[in-house]
Amino acid sequence: MKRIFFLCLGAAMAAGDAEAAMQWRWKCAGPEFEATGEFTTEDSPGKDGFYSITGVTGQANGVAIAGLQPAKTAIPGNEGWPVDNLIRAEKPQLSPGGFGFALADGSFANPFFGEHFDPPGFFAVVANPARNIWREPRVDFEAVRSVGP
Repeated sequence: MKRIFFLCLGAAMAAGDAEAAMQWRWKCAGPEFEATGEFTTEDSPGKDGFYSITGVTGQANGVAIAGLQPAKTAIPGNEGWPVDNLIRAEKPQLSPGGFGFALADGSFANPFFGEHFDPPGFFAVVANPARNIWREPRVDFEAVRSVGP
């Protein structure tokens, strides 16, 4: 009987953790760069209303997103500019560190809010060090929390 209780308790705790995450739909588009997908974030915002992104899926320029760049590290090809993987509902939705992800073709991207640009706005570093590619186009960015189960 105790075993069943602990199995049920463990299942309830796991279900609670699954519900603790939030889903967002996002899109980012600019010259020679178009990406769409979904984020998973923690359920509670931190400083300045930002939620920590814990996962990302989708595609960029028709290539599958392979994974999220760890916070406090830079995407390859953009060393010195670490991502923080933060998003919020209010504008601007991204921080100056933005979020980073790898693509299945060996490329990387880092959409972010460039508060030090004139005028401030959204940008995306797109890099593929193996092919000596690096660009930073101005982009439009939008994310909305998903509605549903």
